[in-house]
Order: sequence, then structure tokens, then C-alpha cells
Amino acid sequence: MNDTARPFDRRLLRLRRERAASALLAGSFLHRQLAERLLERLADIRRPFPRILELASACPELSRALDARAGTELLVRLDIARPLLAPGPGPAVLGEEELLPFGADRFDAVLGVMSLHKVNDLPGALAQIRHCLKPDGLMLVAFPGGRTLRELREVLLQAELDCLGGAGPRVAPFVDLADAAALLQRAGFALPVADREEITVHYAEPLRLLYDLRAMAETAILAGHRRPLRRDVLARALALYRERFATADGRVRASFEIIFMTGWKPDASQPRPLPPGSGKIDLAALLGRPPGGAQCS
Repeated sequence: MNDTARPFDRRLLRLRRERAASALLAGSFLHRQLAERLLERLADIRRPFPRILELASACPELSRALDARAGTELLVRLDIARPLLAPGPGPAVLGEEELLPFGADRFDAVLGVMSLHKVNDLPGALAQIRHCLKPDGLMLVAFPGGRTLRELREVLLQAELDCLGGAGPRVAPFVDLADAAALLQRAGFALPVADREEITVHYAEPLRLLYDLRAMAETAILAGHRRPLRRDVLARALALYRERFATADGRVRASFEIIFMTGWKPDASQPRPLPPGSGKIDLAALLGRPPGGAQCS
């Protein structure tokens, strides 16, 4: 398959997650933020999920919270990098989000943060998640969206144009909110919801952002784009970052758009829309108009 169809080098992703394992397990600020927000959304769903699958286990706080949640009987953690699976509760499975090694109707919930934005076949991954969920099972995931790191994307593009006369992709493509909603429907989820939040982080220097991305294994893994970043290009990009995105106190901002995707495996017990024409309220009468108007239920 060509690079267009498989934009991410998953082998490189595994190597980088293995290298960053210590930093990730020590606590990544972005993983913690997403875990907290995902757990808040999960708390609004007042029902137990006895068997839970956690995708890409790089957030110990999330694993512990899910394991301690009332009603949890089994928490299974899956990751592409073995070092990220050593600690933590429950069974650990070394595997790919794109090739889930589970049969049908195995889990009551599949949850994850920062786990689906670097798969090559997101529709296929969502379909596999739906397959391994029990009827009326929940999928709730959070990952970076299309406006993430837009400042970094802008300055890297301009720096390469200034220094090299041309530019290539340096920041990975992310899913837009509208696409996320469409993908949920395409994968066959019931009651699909896609929404977004934005997290803005301020750094004393833009180079600190690059250090954080490296520590989170979030540097680019674009297949077929291995050209090293030249020193003069990096220096120009950092200068542009300070010029364009400095705040009043001299720091610089970095934006992370977070997409939350929620969907349920279809089940007969779920609420369904009424068929057309089944309404019982005459809007014409309510509005004082001639009869024969539209009805709603």
C-alpha cells in the first residue's frame, strides 16, 4: 500500500513509544488532561461496565481510575509498545489498535486517550472496536483533532519556504470534527456523538514544546518523509514562533484541539426515533392556523 493510503510508519511509532515509555509512565500533562476529561464524561453515564478494554495504555492515572470504577470486573490494557504494559492493573495485551485480537461481544466498554490519531485505517479500527463490544456497549475515545499544533505547523512551513524554497509535511494530519462524526456513522455506531475541546499550553520557549512532543512520542512518524530538520530551518521556525505567537508575558502558546468520539454498539433496547407521521400534536391548532398542517411528537 502506498504512503497516501498508509500515512503513518507504525514501526517507527512503536520504537518511539518504547523510547518514551519512562516519561509517559511518569505522567504526560496532555495524557492526564485528556484522562480527566474522559473520566468526567464517563461519570455522567450512570451504569457499570464490567469488562473494559483500554486502548494504548500510556496513562497510569486512567488505568487506575478505570480499574477502581464501581462495577469494573476486568480491565484489559492494549498497547503497541511492551514497556508501557509492564505496570498497571489487569491483563496486558501487546497489539495494534488497527488489528484488535479480540472476538465479537467481548467488552462492555472500549476507552482510550491519544490512541487513534495515528492509525492508518481509522474507519477499520472503529469497525473492529464495534465488533468486540457487546450489544449496547460503549466506545469513548479522545485524541488530537485537525487544529492541533496549528502554530507549529505554520512556522515550520514558513521556515522551510524561507530556507529551502519549498516545504514538506512536518506535522501529522489530524481528523476534523465533521469527519469524526461521519466516521462514527460509517462504522455503524448507534447514538454517535463527536465534540471538541481546546487546550492551550504556554511555554517559556517554543523549544520546550518540541521536548514535550518527543517525551510523549508525538513527533512525526509520516511514512516516506524522513528528511531531517536542518538546524537553520529549526532556528528560523523557533524565531518565527516567538514573533507570531508570543503572549503578553513573553511566553508562547501551543494549541491542542481534542476530539471526543462517543458511540454505542446497536441494541434493540436503545431509544429510536419515531417513524414519520406518527406525531400526536397538531401544530396548526397550537399556532391557530387552518388544520392540515405539520405534526410533531
